[in-house]
This record gives sequence, C-alpha cells and structure tokens, in this order.
Amino acid sequence: QNVGFEAVDAAAGIFKITNRFYFTNLKKYQIHYNVLANGKTIKGGKVSLDIAPQASKKFTIPVNGLKAQPGVEYFVNFSVTTTEPEPLIPTGYEIAYDQFQLPIQAEKAIYKANGPALKTTTQGDELIVSSSKVNFVFNKNSGLVTSYKVDGTEYFKDGFGIQPNFWRAPNDNDYGNGAPKRLQVWKQSSKNFHVTDATMTTENKVVSLHVTYLLAAGNLYVVTYKIYPNGVVNVNAKFTSTDMQATETEVSEATRMATFTPGSDAARKAASKLEVPRIGVRFRLPAQMNNVQYFGRGPEENYIDRNHGTLVGVYKTTADKMYFNYVRPQENGHHTDTRWIALSPTKGNGLVLVADSTIGFNALRNSIEDFDSEEALPHPYQWNNFSPEEVANHDEDAARNVLRRMHHVNDIVPRDFVEVCVDMKQQGVGGYDSWGARPEPFHQIPANRDYHWGFTLVPVRSANQANEAAKYDYR
Repeated sequence: QNVGFEAVDAAAGIFKITNRFYFTNLKKYQIHYNVLANGKTIKGGKVSLDIAPQASKKFTIPVNGLKAQPGVEYFVNFSVTTTEPEPLIPTGYEIAYDQFQLPIQAEKAIYKANGPALKTTTQGDELIVSSSKVNFVFNKNSGLVTSYKVDGTEYFKDGFGIQPNFWRAPNDNDYGNGAPKRLQVWKQSSKNFHVTDATMTTENKVVSLHVTYLLAAGNLYVVTYKIYPNGVVNVNAKFTSTDMQATETEVSEATRMATFTPGSDAARKAASKLEVPRIGVRFRLPAQMNNVQYFGRGPEENYIDRNHGTLVGVYKTTADKMYFNYVRPQENGHHTDTRWIALSPTKGNGLVLVADSTIGFNALRNSIEDFDSEEALPHPYQWNNFSPEEVANHDEDAARNVLRRMHHVNDIVPRDFVEVCVDMKQQGVGGYDSWGARPEPFHQIPANRDYHWGFTLVPVRSANQANEAAKYDYR
C-alpha cells in the first residue's frame, strides 16, 4: 500500500499515517474514519492532511466517551479515497484501508440460568440429560452427540451432532506438499471414535458430561459439555500433546490402560512429528437453518495466513453463499477471528455459538467429504499417462492420498443440511508454491503440544440476540 497507518495511542485516538508515495502529496486524498462497537458505526468523520511524499504525521480522532461493556468490542476503521479523478481511477476510489481494535473491554459476567431441573439417565450406550425443556443425548458407541433439543426444536440433523474434527478437505497446496498422505492419521482420528470414558456429574443444577476420546494418533481429546437448565451448553475441549507421558496425565484407569499401550505409544511417537490440519468439532443443522450472521473477519473467506486484508465486523450471509466454487473442489469458506456465529431459519428458533476467545468456522451446505478428492468415488485418479508404460501400470494403492481424483466443481450439489465446523484453529493454506512448500511454521498446529479451547451453544428466538449472548462467560 502507498498509505500506512500505525496506532500511537489507540485508547486516546492517536494514530500515525505515512505517505509512501514518491511524488504525491496526501492532501489529494480524503481520510475517512469510523468508530464501531460490535460492527455498528457509532462515530465517523473525515480529515484531509497535508503530508509530503515519504513523510508521516500524527493525527487524532475522537474516541472519548467510549464505555467498556461486557461483550462489546470497539474498532476504528480507516479508508483513504481519491477526491479527484486520476488516470484509470475515478473520484471516491479507495486506495487504502486499515483497522485497529481499541483497548476498551470489560470482563464478561458469569452466566447463571434457571429452568426445570435436569435429570441424568443412562440407556445402553446413551447418556441422556433431560427435562421438560431440554433433551441432550450422547452415544458412547458412536462418540457423537445425537440429539440437542430445546423447547421442542431439534438442532442436530439426523443425529449428526458434535464430534471431534481434525481434518480439512485437502487444497491444492496440501497435495503439492504431500499432506493428504503424511497427515492421514488426523483423518482417521476424525472418525470411528474410541471413547474410553463418558461420565456425568451435577453441580448447582448444571450437568457436566465428560467425554474422553482416544484418537488414532495415540493422544486424547477430552470434551466436557456443561449443560444449563435452560438448554445453553458450553463445550470445552482439550487436545493432549502427542508427547504425553503416563506419569503426567491425569485420567481414569480405563483411559490409562487404553492409552498407554504399545500400539498407542507407537502411534503417538509417529504423530508427534506431524502438524494437525485443524483442531475442532463439527455437526450438522437442518437445511432451513441457512441464515448465517457472524462477528469476525469477512466477508470473503479467510485463513490464518490469508486474513490481513479482511476486517473484523458483523456480516450477514447464507450457508449457500459461503461456499466458494473452486474448479477442483477443496477446503473453502473458512473465517477466522470469530467472536460469535448465529445460525437461523427464516422463521423459528436459531442457535448462537459464542466463542470462549475467538474461533474459526465453516458453515456450508456440504460435508468435508464432498470437497475431499480421495472421497470422490467413482472418479478415477488424475494419472500422468506420459508414456505407454504409465498408461499400462496404474497403481491404485500408490495413488491413494497422493494423486487427486478427477473431481470437478460440477460434482458439488447442496445437501439437505448445513455442516458447521468450529475450530480452535485451522492451519494456514500455504502457497509460496503448490508443489512442495508448506504453510509457515507459525501458521501450523504442531501435534506435540496441549491445546485448550471452547465455545457455547445458546438457543435463541432471533439472531439479533447474539450480542446479548456474547456478554457472558459460560465456562
């Protein structure tokens, strides 16, 4: 950019602007500013500054009177536009923009809720938390939350509820650096779950359902559902390092016996050298819950190594529109630095997801498998076929998770659900080249570390209740 901004004292509204042009005085342009509270403009204005080429100047905008409130975040957005036409550029054209968060925040209030007393029961493989208002069911055999019903509204489609997720549909750069084969253990860790422990406890009318998964990578994913009497559910997840040691890991005897076996130890040792594509969960909502509103980076898709051009704001869209139709189907539609997400039908009850900190998410009318080339059967692989010998010697086993299949944008058809992926983080997409380069180390997720994250499900009558839901700490 030919114009750069810097926060000198954001709380006092003092910023510095640098004119990086070599020949143009910045007085030719208009500097617009907007002060926003949770995406809504509360103050705005414009200034014209006389700044010579390659020079800088401090300037102040009015941010006084802003009050710290639970769940409210303040930002300043800047935009620089032309005031007169230039060759190929019309008047009012934006040549630069930037955003700064103001250090004005209040602690969230501790959440408390009333409602009919919750009852806990076990029926075969099902652990059930229920009342006249709430029905929450976890299946120990499948490892899935199979029902989440509040006031008669069932939120999960066909029993496809919350479940661990560490896999993304490989993008072109992933195939170029061998990730689909190298990181295959995380795809296997995202299905056929092995639940070593599932228990329920009740305290102050709130039920906590504790679930421990032993992953194919040999480490643990511990998820606790904190279920309030009114149907609000906090989801707290811990990913244990693949370097975990038996003597340092506080788990039940059943989990200890299953985890620290020779097979799991070997898997853990192999996985400790790997990165994880993502750490999160996924679930499916009915297709009518297609309306999406979120407070995070947008409006276009963005990833942790591709998000500095996007601004934090409140955006409204649909799950259909969040799909980006790459010619070869692959990971798409992700959004980072998200504070909350509201998903709702045109009429009826919706669901708000409030992040403990910030989260990444996808909300699409397709599954991860729809975009995963290896799952695109019966399409054949994209064989090289450079010689008669190569044509005659197609090796299916060697091609698995190495070659892409002949998977095309026309294969993607919207499903009868909205699949939501909620992530602590998804690794970067890379892109220095598409034939070997991996994402930068600081945009990867090393498997040999502990990670702790969470979010809360809040049933609502309208997406407009999202800001109210974001005022509380549900942990």
